[in-house]
Amino acid sequence: MDSDNDPAWWKRLLRKIGVGFVWLLLTGLSLWATAALYFDLSFPRLRLLTPIVYLAGLLTLIYFARRQRKRMAVCLAGFFLVLICWLSLQPSNNRNWQTDNAETPWADVNGDRVTIHNFRDCAYRTELEYTCQWLTRTVYLSQLRGIDLFVTYWGSTWIAHPIVSFQFGDDHVAASIETRDEVGEGYSALRGFFRQYELIYVMADERDLVRLRSNYRTGEDVYLFHTTAGPEWSRQLFLEYVRGANSLRNHPQWYNAMTDNCTTKIFTLMAATGHLPAGSSPYDWWVLLNGRGPEILYRNGNIAGNMPFAELMKHAYINPVARTLNDSSDFSQRIREGRPGFE
Repeated sequence: MDSDNDPAWWKRLLRKIGVGFVWLLLTGLSLWATAALYFDLSFPRLRLLTPIVYLAGLLTLIYFARRQRKRMAVCLAGFFLVLICWLSLQPSNNRNWQTDNAETPWADVNGDRVTIHNFRDCAYRTELEYTCQWLTRTVYLSQLRGIDLFVTYWGSTWIAHPIVSFQFGDDHVAASIETRDEVGEGYSALRGFFRQYELIYVMADERDLVRLRSNYRTGEDVYLFHTTAGPEWSRQLFLEYVRGANSLRNHPQWYNAMTDNCTTKIFTLMAATGHLPAGSSPYDWWVLLNGRGPEILYRNGNIAGNMPFAELMKHAYINPVARTLNDSSDFSQRIREGRPGFE
């Protein structure tokens, strides 16, 4: 029969497309479950065995399930079983942390005065050789003038790491949301999608957080921008950082490269103030592909400067001057000298 004269042919086609889509989705869920077993739910010495047994059992059940719906149900049941186990994993503040992650910051707020405890101040000899002090720093909200933004690139221009720096008079408190690494543990983009890392808010001197990236790490390029954030909103955002850091002290959280990362958490904190940067949303595509964030923020008037963005980027690059300054006591002031937006 000619398909053009068969009124049901398109229904069969749609059904095949729908079934194909469901199988594609189930394949993705099964692959995620296998990876979760490998990274998070296996003993180190049996890391390969657990996902292999899972896949073998899944394929065996699919083979003996004669009907397609039963096969789909097997895949879905396997995924939910792994998901339930995965969600039961709890983060901890008690691990063998690297020296630079040994303490978590927290703060007391007493009216205008904020006392930051475990304010990090690391002196670097090389990227991996350093001595850290954990200081107590007192700042006053009435002195908070605005916010600067450091953006670090280490490869693709689509991905970056932001550091928010709060201006208290001539002083600065730099805040970086990142993974809290254990001894011998390094960051992996793939592992970041699973429950491999706890989250940490690092509050530190710019000579620590920024200089580590501009002076000591290989292949990292750091750019500095002045935002148009006013004092009142800057104070609100700073207090949200304090609340977030205080919460992590007693209630650790997992880092996740998709949902709880260095940029999504910033937008969560900004949303908690009731105000987001102009033209932005926590659900914008560039929140994940955050390397394009500075350009979009600039176009929407959130970053200061009166020139084409490409030219602003050239002026914002701080690595050369940061290396000449190294551990100078006026590091923060001099890396800002002559840069657009800091006049």
